Amino acid sequence: MAIRFPMTPAGKERLLLDIERIKRELPLISIAIGEAAAHGDLKENAEYHAAREKQGLLMARLREYESKLAGCEVIDPTKMSGSKVRFGATVEVLDTDTDEKHTFRIVGDDEADFSAGLISYQAPIARGLLGKDEGDEVEVQTGAAKRNFEILGVRYEEIILSFRPVPNI
Repeated sequence: MAIRFPMTPAGKERLLLDIERIKRELPLISIAIGEAAAHGDLKENAEYHAAREKQGLLMARLREYESKLAGCEVIDPTKMSGSKVRFGATVEVLDTDTDEKHTFRIVGDDEADFSAGLISYQAPIARGLLGKDEGDEVEVQTGAAKRNFEILGVRYEEIILSFRPVPNI
């Protein structure tokens, strides 16, 4: 059985965009390799070796992304409802230790961005919230500390991801 990577529709779209960007960059690197090779002795040609290394890293990233795409399980939160926390949920919580409210959206690993409130379903906070209901109190071990949350609300809505270009190699 293949490994499944859960992600939202926005996560899949971003993955497809990253794949397309890499595919557009690869021919440019091939041209750079050809130009560097034309300069002569390949043993001491830093441009050639740098371009070959970049090509290898991009090819590895492309294989990784295509593998994730082939094994992804797209879960659309707009087609879900209820008060139980599941993948794709937007969860409003009260940190009962600090009286601070937080909103977390539970997403796939590649979609996570803690500063935007997007947490991976594998993160400790998400693991503590998954399966719980609105109104439940949850104790979560985060690193060395324990945090206590009360689930104030659970909703299922479209998740919008910010643009994240393919990291430079």
